[in-house]
Amino acid sequence: MHSFNVGILGATGAVGQKFIRLLRRHPWFTIKALGASKRSAGKTYKQAAHWIEDIELPGQVAKLKVSTCEPAHFEGVDFVFSGLDSSVAKDIEQAFATAGIPVISNAKNHRMFDSVPLLVPEVNPDHVEMIKSQDFTADGSGWIVTNPNCVCVPLSMSLRPIFDAFGIESVVVTSMQAVSGAGYPGVPSLDILGNAVPFIGGEEDKIHTEPLKMLGTLNSNGTVTHADFGVQSTAVRIPTVEGHLLSVAVKLKEKPSDISDVQKAIEDWKSPIADLDLPSAPKQPVKLYEEERHPQPRLHSARENGMQLGMGRLRTGSVFDISYIALAHNTVRGAAGGAILNAELLAEKGYLN
Repeated sequence: MHSFNVGILGATGAVGQKFIRLLRRHPWFTIKALGASKRSAGKTYKQAAHWIEDIELPGQVAKLKVSTCEPAHFEGVDFVFSGLDSSVAKDIEQAFATAGIPVISNAKNHRMFDSVPLLVPEVNPDHVEMIKSQDFTADGSGWIVTNPNCVCVPLSMSLRPIFDAFGIESVVVTSMQAVSGAGYPGVPSLDILGNAVPFIGGEEDKIHTEPLKMLGTLNSNGTVTHADFGVQSTAVRIPTVEGHLLSVAVKLKEKPSDISDVQKAIEDWKSPIADLDLPSAPKQPVKLYEEERHPQPRLHSARENGMQLGMGRLRTGSVFDISYIALAHNTVRGAAGGAILNAELLAEKGYLN
């Protein structure tokens, strides 16, 4: 049984609050330190945070004092989760890594660094080896691992069994993204109620690049040769609360004789972490629905504690070879829950000491 003391950077924000919710009964990780902006420093968490989760604020966390996000205030923690905004994350995360405190981050800033794993445990667990090529500290005690953009998580998970079985030439994806993905207070109500907004700033560039790193091949020098196929995307904000829904079309390198071959590849695929018994890992990481109206954000995004990927409407395409729908809980699987699963994998692999 593992036991670690953890800190949370950006603890008062929406992602930080989701970390607190998901960690409140975690069997391995205990929250010991909370970091936020100067205006929150010195207050108890209850005083500093506008709590937006739909459970009661955990009493132990409510009493913790919030500090600024400086390594000196986080003595005694084994590592930190970062829910920081990208406008401040880069320098703060590097300061923690340089101080010998590992960082498991939800921020975008370090995702595409050559030596930083962009990690989804079911997709590319071997990429944790990239940590060994980081040089934040002489003894290797400080490092950074990131989880992907909240669309790239379900996209990469859905593509993994297809990529392995058939290879991929190109992908076209339209993401229909819940308002919670915009943080709090998020999208103004008059912009989104009864409406859809066909642009989300900065989102499409991530979708074009991050899956290629995750589906890439780890080299002996600790770098990754990215997968070689094109991705075209459109990101749309829709008036749902939780759950990002993707419409995906894929051109394959090897053509299946029938759509049932693709279905079999998905259903027979085994998660590479299935035997590790990680606390947050879903028993069935990918569920392929037969009902044509499934998956739906309201009905299915919270399955397996929000960590399961739903797929459906798998069919032969008239332009591309296949198309399907994918769904994931954006603030759990696509953010805090994904980072926690990353930490569990890193603990099991011996990177957290």
